[in-house]
Amino acid sequence: MFSKELHEATQSIWQQSKDHPFIQELVAGSLPEEIFRYYLLQDCYYLIQFGKAHLLLAEKADDPIFKALQIQNAQGLEESEVSVRHDFFQQMAITPEEYAATPIAPTAYHYTSHIYRLIQTENPAIILAALLPCYWLYQEIGEHFATVGSPHPIYQTWIETYHSPEFKQMTQTQIDWLDFFAERASAEEKKAMKEAFIISSYLELQFWEMAYQKESWGMSR
Repeated sequence: MFSKELHEATQSIWQQSKDHPFIQELVAGSLPEEIFRYYLLQDCYYLIQFGKAHLLLAEKADDPIFKALQIQNAQGLEESEVSVRHDFFQQMAITPEEYAATPIAPTAYHYTSHIYRLIQTENPAIILAALLPCYWLYQEIGEHFATVGSPHPIYQTWIETYHSPEFKQMTQTQIDWLDFFAERASAEEKKAMKEAFIISSYLELQFWEMAYQKESWGMSR
């Protein structure tokens, strides 16, 4: 299966994500809340763009079942973004004013720009390959650390978000579609799918570092 090949190709990067201080300290409950706040602010921005990317992917898709799935996923992501704002933002006392005043970090900008470039220039198979690591890596993190848990109630809730049967099924469906497209793709298209998947996996790793360092452009807005 092509998905297995991609998974194996990014194991080193994904392991670095699981070992990153952001994740390790989150699980241990020692991650400073100000860092998690910054992550939430940037992730909320990312989720909005990620949801829009699914709608744009649906517009480019020919298969009606795949098209409907991406629209459904976009709706689910919008609900997740609303939930993040309502639940996590409320618990962390993040106000709409703080969110509006927080500039998009360079890595979040880079990641979404990577996805939008592919939407403009590539076919649905390659776009899906770029979107998949966000599902698959988070699902693995949720599954891996659910048995360990975090003593911090907010961090524990975050872990549980990605360890649900619904999220696992959503992830597996996207994986199955990736393999479906790969079976019909040329060698050149598979190469592009793999490249998109690896770049997104790297940017997932950089997203933790972005939050951990509270990355900025060195300017105020």
